[in-house]
Formats: sequence, C-alpha cells, structure tokens
Amino acid sequence: MSTRQTKRLSYATLLLLAVAFIAALAASNTLLRGVQLDLTAGGLYTLAPGTRTFLGKIEEPINLYFFFSDDVTADNNGLQGLRLYSQRVREMLEEFASAAGGNLSLQVIDPVPFSEDEDRAADFGLLDIARGALGDSVYFGLAATNSVGEQAIIEVFDPDKESTLEYDLARLIFSLASPEKSVVGLVSGVPMTGGFDPQAQQPLPPWVISQQARQLFDVRALAPSFATIDPDIDMLWIVHPPALDEQTLYALDQYLLGGGRALIFVDPLAEIASAVPDPTGLGGGSSSNLERLFTAWGLEYDTAQVVMDARYALSIDTGTGGRPLRHVGLIGLEQSAMSQEDLVTAGLQTVNVGTAGSLAVAADGPLTLTPLLSSSTEAALGDTTRFQFLANPEDLLNGFVPTGQQYVIAARLGGTLRTAFPDGPPAAGAQDAGADSPGGAEGRAAPPDAAHLATTDAPNIIVVADVDVLSDRLWVQVRRSLFGQQVATAFASNGDLVTNMLGNLSGSVDLIGLKSRAPFARTFDRVEALQREADARFRETEQRLQAELADTERRLG
Repeated sequence: MSTRQTKRLSYATLLLLAVAFIAALAASNTLLRGVQLDLTAGGLYTLAPGTRTFLGKIEEPINLYFFFSDDVTADNNGLQGLRLYSQRVREMLEEFASAAGGNLSLQVIDPVPFSEDEDRAADFGLLDIARGALGDSVYFGLAATNSVGEQAIIEVFDPDKESTLEYDLARLIFSLASPEKSVVGLVSGVPMTGGFDPQAQQPLPPWVISQQARQLFDVRALAPSFATIDPDIDMLWIVHPPALDEQTLYALDQYLLGGGRALIFVDPLAEIASAVPDPTGLGGGSSSNLERLFTAWGLEYDTAQVVMDARYALSIDTGTGGRPLRHVGLIGLEQSAMSQEDLVTAGLQTVNVGTAGSLAVAADGPLTLTPLLSSSTEAALGDTTRFQFLANPEDLLNGFVPTGQQYVIAARLGGTLRTAFPDGPPAAGAQDAGADSPGGAEGRAAPPDAAHLATTDAPNIIVVADVDVLSDRLWVQVRRSLFGQQVATAFASNGDLVTNMLGNLSGSVDLIGLKSRAPFARTFDRVEALQREADARFRETEQRLQAELADTERRLG
C-alpha cells in the first residue's frame, strides 16, 4: 500500500471517528438529559425515595414562586454566601418540579426594587432580609398556592437550616396537596405543648417534637379523663400517661379493640418529667404505665428496670472539666439497632433514648411484637433506683455484666389483643384504685348501645418504652439564627422517628419520606470498640488500685 493510500485511509478513519463522536455526543445529550450523578456519601444531593413517591402522587397542580433578589445582591460581597445557597435551593426546587411530573409549576422571580414582583413578595408575607440596611429590600423565600386558592410560605431560606431543606420543601407542598390533616388526639402527662411555670413565673416553650407534629397533623389535646373518644380522631398519641380512671381505661380499651390506632410512650424513669415542671399537676411522677391494658394484652413491661447498653452508651460532659464519661443509661441507637424492614425506622441514622425500659410478650399469650428499636447484645437491665440522684455515670459500671440479650425498646404490636374488661364496661362512677388526677369521669359510663368488644386480630399500636426520646435535649439544639428565627438543628433522628410513626399510624404512608437530613458523619466502629475495651480495662485497673489503697490504709491504721 502506497503512502498516499495510507494517508487517505488515516483521514477516512479520523473522519469516521469524528462523525461517531459527534453522533454519540448528540445521543447522550438527548438520552441523558436531566440525568445527574451524585457521588456524595449518603446521596446528599439526591431526593429521598419517599419524597419522589409523594411528589409523583400529587393530583392537582401546585404553583411555586421562588423569590430571590438576584440583582440587588449581585455586587454585595457580604451576601455571596447567600447567593451560593440560593443556587442550591433553586436546584432542589427544580428537582421537585421534575419529580412531580408536571403538577408542580416553578417560577423563579427576581423582585427588583419598586416592581410588582417586590409587592407580590411582600403581599405573600415573605421576610425582607435587609430590613432597610442595604437601602433596597432583599427577599429569599418561597410562596406556594394550590388550585383552591390556599397558600403556604417559607419566609426566608436560612443557610443554617440546609440539612432540613428537602424536608421543609416537602412539608410545605404536602400541606397544600393534602389540606385536610389527620387528627391526632394527644393524652400527655408532661407539658409537651408548652404552658406556664408558676415557680419560675415564666412560660414553658413547647417541645420541638410537638411543634413539628402540629405542622403535619391536627393535634388536639384531650382531657386526662374521658368516657368516649370523638369519631373524628384518626389516632391517639399517649405520652407518659397519668393515672387513668376506669372509664377512661375502658374507653381506650374499646377504641383500640375497635381498630383504633395509638402511639404510646411510657417510661420507667422519665428524667424530663422531673426536669420540666408540670403546671397542670396531671403527671404521674417519673414513671408511667398502662398496666391494666398491658397485662390483659400480654405485654411485659417493668417500671423497676432500665436498659443499660455498653455498646451504644453516649459520652456526656459532667461539667467538671474532666474527660467525658460514658453513660450506659443514655443510649445512642444506630442503624444496626433499628428495623430496616419497617417503614418508620428504615433509613434513620441515630435515635437517642434515656433510661428506657424494655418490652416483651408473655410466652403463652397471643400477642406478638415486631421490634423497631432494640439494644445491642452488650446490654443488661438495671434497677431504676440506681439512676435516681446519680452523681457519677461510671458508678453504673459497677457489677455491670452484659447478658448477651437484645432488649426491645420500641415495637409494633401484632397478633391478638384481648380486652382488659372481660366482664364488660365498668359500673357508673367506678374509679381506678390508683387514679388521682382531677376531673375524673365519675358518673359517666360507656354508651348503652355500644357493643362490648372482647378481642381483635388487627391491632394498630406502636409502644415505645421511653419518654425522654421526645425531649429536646436528646435530639435537637434550638437557637436563634442571624435572621431572628428559631432554628432547630437536629443531631439525631428522634423527630423523624416520631413523625414517621404518627404518619404511618394515621394512614399517611407518604409522610415516611418527609424527613430531615442530618449532617453526614461516618462512625469509626473499630475505634469505638477499642475505646469501650480500653474503658473497661481502665475501670478494672482503677477498682484494683482503689482496693489496694484501701487495704494499705487499713494496715497503716
């Protein structure tokens, strides 16, 4: 083959390769349009599957109006971080609109000064970030409307709340896509919804978990004593129940046997009940139980015992300036301690519990448990009295011997549920022997035409043997942001857990995907195991040296 022919062949090959490259590029632009590759650990920039499922079910159009003062902030060096975050928000909103299949209409608006768009932002109620400091108004918020004219807003997108951006957007859209919220009846022996502390003469703020629940559900506080439950209540949320009279227990018994749904939190030692004053005086002390109902169901729960776990023990600062101390009664449950098959716990990162109890079923009973939260095998049960007035958490390690058993802290009930009133409704005026709450149901009885229910084979109940899991101190830090807003930064998934449970039991499964994203952090399992082993050896050496010192002092004496 001549040199000229070789050159012609080379040119032809290069031409074919160029044509093939251009064709492949055009095909990729068409076929892979909108495809993104998220290489971040944990998929920080990918919508959660639950969020995508929820967005795909939107039936009526929702309009989103994203306001950001792009022109005003362009030349302000102090707001470049805000501009960068605005791009993050815009990309998230575009992902939402894409996943909704045309039922989310997104408009990006720059409300330049003295324009109709600026007036619209103010009319929606969005917050002027500048507040006159820059001379011109600066808006960075979202307004949304549905087909019937209802609207919802995010006053300002706070960069400090980036970890909850997806959750906040999904919650806003859910409120417009499902305007009728599920009704949750709250029976609580602790002041979750706020109140007034007569001793300190100042108001008690509501717990963050209560605020979060009210944004998604119609939460109605029920009186501590009732003989009937309104039919419009979709489920009950029972937290640290006080002593309940016979009529109230019977109303709960029949409600649950009739297919009613309930999320129940009890505790052998609720530290929050002692730390936060209860102005209502309805609380039942530091421990809570529904003993009569639990016994009838075959649910075993002992208020005299607390779960202690060496593997998941949290380290706490005692405030003395010394090293942090591991507290085997304060437990940080990881994914390995949560059911990954149940919707309410799948995908959660960490759930912190404090002085929790354990749940089990009677060996010969018809009740079954599906564990949701469990201890590790490096756990044991300790007497509740050991945790009262505890000065040094390391004292709990004295005599601590793991049993190798996993203890169930939260579970879904299944099997057969039996009534706690086999002889029928209590007589009018009957009171429980331990009832001491005011406003009892004396003189009231079950409706005479109500058929007494003896069993059910389809209970809709979740029981959690801990109340402190709801308290702010175990999962969220509350502070004021630069814009004066209350910012609740979650460092554990307790809030997501409760939202998932309420959403699941109220029948709104789509809420399972509406959860915040805590900052991603890898845990060093091997390092933590070595630390636990070192702590154990240190404790043994310390005890041996103290014994030798005591013996030496005795002989010198």
